[in-house]
Amino acid sequence: MQVMPLNDEQLIQLYLTGDERAFEELLNRHQQKIYTSIYLFVKDQNQAEDIFQEVFIKIIDTLRKGKYNHEGKFGQWAMRISYNLCVDYFRRSKRRPQVQPTEEFDIFEVLRLADDNAEQRIMRSQTHEKVRKLVDMLPPEQREVVILRHYADMSFKEIAKLTRVSINTALGRMRYALINIRKMREEQQVQLQ
Repeated sequence: MQVMPLNDEQLIQLYLTGDERAFEELLNRHQQKIYTSIYLFVKDQNQAEDIFQEVFIKIIDTLRKGKYNHEGKFGQWAMRISYNLCVDYFRRSKRRPQVQPTEEFDIFEVLRLADDNAEQRIMRSQTHEKVRKLVDMLPPEQREVVILRHYADMSFKEIAKLTRVSINTALGRMRYALINIRKMREEQQVQLQ
């Protein structure tokens, strides 16, 4: 007999009845995606960890006050909270997000990839670095859509709702981002393996 895993709504209900393990499961289910998207925006491990904690404090507070309405999906709601906290952070610091690895954290290390030989890993690492540099050169609105779509794995509908633009605007920004990346690749003669 196969036991079906609980969905997010069921875990929330269990948590509200006092089952801390249910919230732990909810956190484990969504933490990598949420943390990764925060980190890609703020580019600072300590700040990303602070914002990540703040996201889950807000989630717990909202759940305990009974103000959570499962209109959409829990993951989308949590991503919207993290996005808004990142925007607040940038408003306070007046910085722009950039996609760059640090010695402590590299998004491509978080994404589990099949084991390759050393040469393939080096080539992939070099390609990822080139792509990151091209993404960093995009206008902020285009960079934001690329990060949310490809790194946070959000749909265009979710991106549109999160960034408060129409789906067509989100799609257009992605289209222009891809055009700009291709153009920059050609201008700079960047070879992607």
